Amino acid sequence: MNVDMDTDDWLGCPTPLEMYQHQCSILVDELVETERMLRRARANIAGLVQMNDLLMTGKDQAETSLKSALSQVATLNLENSRQGRKLNGLAIITEQRDHLLRENQRLLEELRALKEPQR
Repeated sequence: MNVDMDTDDWLGCPTPLEMYQHQCSILVDELVETERMLRRARANIAGLVQMNDLLMTGKDQAETSLKSALSQVATLNLENSRQGRKLNGLAIITEQRDHLLRENQRLLEELRALKEPQR
């Protein structure tokens, strides 16, 4: 069935101009929505940049504190090592003193034994 009818004048059928206008209004709505999304994305990016700046400042402060703490730890380790050497030296001297006291007591006992009259 070959029907060759002009349907432009049918009721409810848009004209080509109306179809173009409708397509343009759809494109305008999409453009407005895209611009709104772009503004929101820019605001999000600005917030992220600000957060990044705050984080970098905090990181720098933490690194400075860490360097200071590491320096203090190194100083305390050195002092602890010095004190340990002093304590080791004192322990050696104490051991020598105790040995000399024991030896002195032994020699005194031998001397007393020699001075006492023999029975």
